[in-house]
Amino acid sequence: MLQKDKMVFLLALALWCFAGAISPIIGQSSTPNNKFGIHLAQPHLEDLPKVKELVNSNGGDWGYVTLVIQENDRHYQKWQEIFNHLRRLHLIPIIRLATQPQDDRWLRPKASEATEWADFLDSLNWVVRHRYIVLFNEPNHGREWGGEVDPKNYAQVAFDFAKELKQKNPDFFIMLAGLDVSAPHQPPQYWEASRFLKEVIQTTPTIFDYLDGWASHSYPNPGFVGSPWQNGRGTIKSYQWELALIRQLGVTKTLPVFIKETGWQHNQDGKSSRGLWPEVVAQNFQIAYQNFWLPDDQVKAVTPFIFDYQSEPFFGFSWKKPGSQDFYPQYQAVVSLPKVRGQPEQLEKGEIITNFSKELTEESNFRFELTLINRGQGYWTDEEYRLICQTLTRDDSKIEVNFDQIGDLMPNQQKKLEFFLKTKTQGQERIKFVLKKNNQEIVASQEMTIKILPLPKLTFYVDYWPFGKGKGEDFEIQIFDWKDQLVYQEKNIKVDNGQGEIKKIPNLSLGELYRVVLLKPGFLPRQHYYVFHPLENHLRFKKLLPFDKNTDGKFSLEDFWFFLRLRSS
Repeated sequence: MLQKDKMVFLLALALWCFAGAISPIIGQSSTPNNKFGIHLAQPHLEDLPKVKELVNSNGGDWGYVTLVIQENDRHYQKWQEIFNHLRRLHLIPIIRLATQPQDDRWLRPKASEATEWADFLDSLNWVVRHRYIVLFNEPNHGREWGGEVDPKNYAQVAFDFAKELKQKNPDFFIMLAGLDVSAPHQPPQYWEASRFLKEVIQTTPTIFDYLDGWASHSYPNPGFVGSPWQNGRGTIKSYQWELALIRQLGVTKTLPVFIKETGWQHNQDGKSSRGLWPEVVAQNFQIAYQNFWLPDDQVKAVTPFIFDYQSEPFFGFSWKKPGSQDFYPQYQAVVSLPKVRGQPEQLEKGEIITNFSKELTEESNFRFELTLINRGQGYWTDEEYRLICQTLTRDDSKIEVNFDQIGDLMPNQQKKLEFFLKTKTQGQERIKFVLKKNNQEIVASQEMTIKILPLPKLTFYVDYWPFGKGKGEDFEIQIFDWKDQLVYQEKNIKVDNGQGEIKKIPNLSLGELYRVVLLKPGFLPRQHYYVFHPLENHLRFKKLLPFDKNTDGKFSLEDFWFFLRLRSS
């Protein structure tokens, strides 16, 4: 009986420990995430549509791309343009920092350069809120670290970079460099991964306070041709071995995993003695995604190495065939896999600026403008974003508002949009304009109170030149707004003893300046600039001149000859 109780206790303890191990993963939530991605050697803009087709196909959206920025390539305009292209295509960048090559090695970065890097990276408008940063590449290889592996130096550099970036902006999502977990221990050219990580953690034990994720190079070794079904170190699941290792070394933080490099070497359709047949590589990728990477909730993204590389030493890893726009079978194999519509968080910020009269006539139609300013990360298009007029009063709405299409609006751009407002009955309406993304409010204008007033009356006065009171039933009034758009027109108005009247004029913003034109056949037009008021309005025109016999609205040569002939007769 005691033995049975002991077994029950141990089982309960194991379940408790297992439950504790499944703690919330930093940077990961219930938000849908598309894990598919690809590694790019160089971010050629013409490649990006094909990258989108690969990672966002078959129901997917917002996949990942790993890109490298070298210290001699920190050009704001270039990288902002790249980020804007990624924004349009719904691709999330993972940026690996790099120095620059010298001879057969990469220069060793210096901790003193952290501020300059942080300033540059913070100057960019990133695609999504999380700014994914990987601190250099495989530092357990001497050629990646100035020619000699130095884990203590890497630890200090990585710590200073991570701290500087986090202080610059907490949205930087920091990861240590991916390691070569299959490297032998042959200092100073190579360090075995577990020894390297132990030195890093002992040198800077608080470095994980500044880390948000784990970057892994989970290659199927030996020779990059291992089976996708293998487990442990040196396989496509090397990240599991790495996570277990850092936990043994005292790291309690649970980190989401970014498999930044992985993949099988192919034999280039039989042109190389190394690697697997491309059809086998394609099958291996399907097995890896369906059975391991996708089901593992701790894996956040997988960006296999490499989309396009047309020379040694990585010719056999290229997904794109040499000298053509065709791809090896793994491309189509991954395209065909079902994917998730990712919904990464974007920082939305902007303004809706309006400047129009808030005193309008009832039963009228208006065309106004607003200014839409995008100061956030979103790419505002009609597919995801829409403008609405939100009424804040409880009564039935007294207005209808329809907006022009947004079209598209990138961050740091602004655009004027027309909107159409129709008033109904008299009264007041409290409103605001709202920009929504997927039915969520992201930007709103200030609240406004619209007063809807009775239709105003216009009494106008006109005389003939050189003398005589205006008279007739063929007068016409046209009213133009400040943009010189015709807002009202009435013909066949009766004028008697120099006075005419329009009892109700719609489509007017009271208090705004309008151009009012008086027309009568045979006479030159007269106009007056006038601000309409509620109810009564009185307007006197200058005397009408009988000099437009051809009724073209001006005193022309034809009118001149007409009067000459009239005088000579």
